[in-house]
Amino acid sequence: SDFATEQGGLSAEVIRKAFSATEEEFLQIVKRSWMAQPEIASAGSCCLLGIVSDDLLYVANLGDSRAVLGRRVSVAGEKGNGRVVAERLTTDHNVGVEEVRKEVEARHPDDAKIVIHARGVWRIKGIIQVSRSIGDVYLKKPEMSRDPLFQQFGTPVPLKRAVMTAEPSVTVRKLNPEDMFLILATDGLWEQLSDEAAVDMVLKNPRAGIARRLVRAALQEAAKKREMIYKDITKIEKGVRRYFHDDITVIVMFLDHPSGRLRAKASSVDCVSSPADIYSSSNGSNKDHS
Repeated sequence: SDFATEQGGLSAEVIRKAFSATEEEFLQIVKRSWMAQPEIASAGSCCLLGIVSDDLLYVANLGDSRAVLGRRVSVAGEKGNGRVVAERLTTDHNVGVEEVRKEVEARHPDDAKIVIHARGVWRIKGIIQVSRSIGDVYLKKPEMSRDPLFQQFGTPVPLKRAVMTAEPSVTVRKLNPEDMFLILATDGLWEQLSDEAAVDMVLKNPRAGIARRLVRAALQEAAKKREMIYKDITKIEKGVRRYFHDDITVIVMFLDHPSGRLRAKASSVDCVSSPADIYSSSNGSNKDHS
C-alpha cells in the first residue's frame, strides 16, 4: 500500500517494487542471522498475489503456485447460461515446464549443467525445481554458497552467478461479468487436481467451505495414489507426510457484480490451509517449495 500511495495508485510496477522490497528485507534477515543460523540462506518460498482494484485484476507470482479463473462462456447452439471454463492466469516457474527450462538455460549459456534431471524431475543445479522465489539466497548470492560456515550444512554449490530470481510475472486484465471466481493455490493442490477439476468443484458446490473442500479433494487424490484412505494420510506425522504430498493452501475469491459493477467482496473470500507438512532434507533446511 505504501508503494501504491507513492505512485498514485496500483500498477504492475508497484507490485514489482513490492516483491523486490520483500526479497531485500528477507536478504537483510539472512545477513543478520548469518553467524548464528547460516542455514537460513537455504530457506525460500513461492509467492502468489491477487488483487482486484477498479475493475482490474492484478495477479503476480513467483514459483509454481497458480491462479486459475472460472469464466462463463457462451457456446453457439447450447441453451442456458453456457459453460464455465478454467483459464490459467499464471505461468508455473518450474523447470519441469520446457519453456521455463529453456528460459533458465538461455540465461546460462556457459553452463551445460544449469538444469539436470535429478531424483525423477528436472532441477536447477540438481537442487530445486522452481526458478523464481523469495529467499533461497544461497542460489542467488554465490559468495554465500561458498562460505565455509554455510557449507557445514550441505554440499557446496559451485555458482558463477545467481541461478534464481525474485522477478515476478505480473498479469493485469479487466474483469468482465463472465468472470465468476478466482482460485489461488499452491502447487500442492495442482499436483493432485487439474485446473478444470478445481473449477468444476467450485462451480458445483456451496461457497461456504469451498477452499476446505478443495484441500480435502487433493488429499484424497494423494491418498489414492498411495493406495491409502483419506483418514490414514491425515494421521501421518509432519515431516514424513512431506513424502506423500506438498503443502496445500487454497483461496477462492468470488467475483460478484452487483448493479453491473465488478467487485470482489471480502466476505466472499474463503481460505484454508492443510496442516503444515514440511520435509527436512539432509542438509537440515526447511523448504516451502519442492
